[in-house]
Amino acid sequence: MMDLQQRPILITGGAGGIGRAITLRLLSLGYPVGVLDLDSAALMALEETALAGLAPIADGRLLTYEVDITDYGAVQHAVEDFNAQVGAVFGLVNNAGWDEARPFVDTDPDFWRRIVDINLYGPLNVTHAVLQRLAAAGRGRVISIASDAGRVGSSGEAVYSAAKGGIVAFMKTLAREHARQGLTFNSICPGPTDTPLLAGFDASGRLQEALERAIPMRRLAQPEDFPGLVAFFLSDDASYITGQVISVSGGLSMQG
Repeated sequence: MMDLQQRPILITGGAGGIGRAITLRLLSLGYPVGVLDLDSAALMALEETALAGLAPIADGRLLTYEVDITDYGAVQHAVEDFNAQVGAVFGLVNNAGWDEARPFVDTDPDFWRRIVDINLYGPLNVTHAVLQRLAAAGRGRVISIASDAGRVGSSGEAVYSAAKGGIVAFMKTLAREHARQGLTFNSICPGPTDTPLLAGFDASGRLQEALERAIPMRRLAQPEDFPGLVAFFLSDDASYITGQVISVSGGLSMQG
């Protein structure tokens, strides 16, 4: 899957967790990568990792942008700069997300708005900013990191589940609208993953232990479990696959 070298890829939330693992893998394969992330410290650490050669980076070029993806204007500016510096974007990975576990009855509209802004409007903003360019070029890939919460629900994550379910439907719809233009749109749905986001749900660690017992593979997903599938969806090997939803959950959730 080395066929995408020199095809520029954008990734949101690419400085931490799953996004960081995806970024480093794509750089190691030689792709120019633009990272949009709100965490300036994580962006700096990512740049230091790349510059220090602490990851197996080949000829990939890394550009970073401290951007709030809920700000459409800021997203547009970053996309324009990335295109100007490395050429027309070929692939987008909608990875950025945020959640906080709370029973729905204990939440309020401000909380709902924050969840929906980050997990639904953010991907809408970035996808819209690149889609016209992809359609004009007659080629391109969009992969959204959704969640199994959006497929099967998740206690304490009602609004997050709704937003991620919306992303799955969004990808399917775009897959239909742009099937004849050489564009593909697919969703990857992580199950419970060992990231700071999950750790923040229960500092005691009991939740993570319970999940490990429930998962058939008896472990949480690791960020490194996702980059290979992202690279495949971006590659020419996946050019006939669109509108699909793939769970990466160690067997916790199954479909088909």
